[in-house]
Amino acid sequence: MKPQYWNKGKSFLSNKDSVLKTIIENFPNENLEINSNYYHTLLNSIIGQQISVSAASAIKKRFFNLHRNITPINVLKINEETLKVCGLSRQKILYIFNISTFFLENKKFFANINKFDDNKIKEKLITIKGVGNWTVDMFLIFSLGSSNIFPSGDLGFIKAISKLYKKKLPLNKSYLKRLNNRWSPYCSLATWYLWRSLDPIPISY
Repeated sequence: MKPQYWNKGKSFLSNKDSVLKTIIENFPNENLEINSNYYHTLLNSIIGQQISVSAASAIKKRFFNLHRNITPINVLKINEETLKVCGLSRQKILYIFNISTFFLENKKFFANINKFDDNKIKEKLITIKGVGNWTVDMFLIFSLGSSNIFPSGDLGFIKAISKLYKKKLPLNKSYLKRLNNRWSPYCSLATWYLWRSLDPIPISY
């Protein structure tokens, strides 16, 4: 499902930023896809940590083929060796189990998640061992459809800015703040298009 803000955000950023305007024109029929399954989005984010989009895609495919219904209860029944065969590290397996347990223990929170603002959601989710700011940013962008996430901790995002705006790494914090201000309230959309400019397939979580 396409985010509600998408078309309005495309027009806004095309008028504000010539670099983004070119990328948006290069991918006229593509958009970020919202994943309404909160559990799956967090699992996908853990799988995608610190690996390429294509590698993450392959691991996700193997993982989601393990059971016809990937739920917290079913995942906790899968043994570690089976998960390792999918290409998951021991650390990521532990994080997946932590998330599964969290979902079982916090059903009320997820049932009412749309009542909370982004900061409250972040505070709650980073109590899960293995879930940090980057993972929560992916969750907010891809599952809740938050329009204004600026994931400064994402290496692909930073690499794309460096390449497309011709800035040497490491990027200056004041420069990142200027971009954040320029793109607000559609930083999530800008982020997705910057990723898309680098990757052979659209990023999804």
